[in-house]
Amino acid sequence: MKEQYHRILTKYIPEPAVPKIADWIIYYGIHLKVSNERTTKLGDFRPLPNATKGHRISVNYNLNPYAFLITLVHEIAHLTTWNEHKQSVKPHGSEWKSNFREMLLPFLKEDIFPNELLPPLFDYLDNPAASSCSDMGLMRMLMKYDDVQRIILEDLPVQSVFKLQTGRVFQKGEQRRKYFRCIELSTGKHYLINPLAEVELMTA
Repeated sequence: MKEQYHRILTKYIPEPAVPKIADWIIYYGIHLKVSNERTTKLGDFRPLPNATKGHRISVNYNLNPYAFLITLVHEIAHLTTWNEHKQSVKPHGSEWKSNFREMLLPFLKEDIFPNELLPPLFDYLDNPAASSCSDMGLMRMLMKYDDVQRIILEDLPVQSVFKLQTGRVFQKGEQRRKYFRCIELSTGKHYLINPLAEVELMTA
């Protein structure tokens, strides 16, 4: 069984990280699903009813190896936190942060992550957020390793018309602190949109 996990995992995460992840999958009885791309999340943890082991974890298939590994460890930390506390703690509270930090730290080595990713990863672990997407510096660095280079909102000139993956069409406005204030053309309403949002440039 372990050899089977090794073969599968090497398709998605850096090879030096495979043995430890495979051991965790077996130890915790994880049902791991590699999912289609989801615009609202990179991964997901679902506890099975009345179970302390064997919970379901899914991770989007199109993540690069470093983003996939971070996301998978993120979800396994949810599993361990659930096993310890069930619903008595917040999903991304101090208990999860502590578990995630402890589980990801052993992977922060040069044979697993590129050198340039290690400083932002250590910074991120000082206070890990609900999603690595929340840390824009880390997310920018991770996106450099995607197989497909995507168009993101911050690359477009102000006043550009663009479409999000949800199909909604906006016109880009000025940046307000972290986010861009954009107007949805169908409703005239303004929204703050992440500068790293993947977009499709609309042409006249």
